Amino acid sequence: MRTAGAAFLLMSLVTVPSSFAQTPTAPTTGLSGVITVSPAHPGATREDVPNSAPLADCVFTAKSTSGVSASFTTDSEGRFKVSLAAGHYTISLSERRIRHCGPFEIDVVEGKITAVEWRCDSGMR
Repeated sequence: MRTAGAAFLLMSLVTVPSSFAQTPTAPTTGLSGVITVSPAHPGATREDVPNSAPLADCVFTAKSTSGVSASFTTDSEGRFKVSLAAGHYTISLSERRIRHCGPFEIDVVEGKITAVEWRCDSGMR
């Protein structure tokens, strides 16, 4: 027969680990930015129509000189955020949907989210 003290101890062991659960934290080292493509439409540039557009839903691969790699996908606005260890990286478009898009070279510094704005050439004229 269990005593009330034993039941309390058992409940404490079950609930205590959850109180130590870590909440997710934002990356502190890596890249954050936006990738656009232009021209966004064929023909002449018009004053009332943007000439660039977000490069949405594209997968990129980040490879370091030490062989470490990671991938990320741009959102509907061409934005991305990826956690990377400090080092030198080459960022490449995984699928060649755009004629001229990278590769981009970047140095990632420990403890810093490096902000970038990269532009790709759609090849439209």
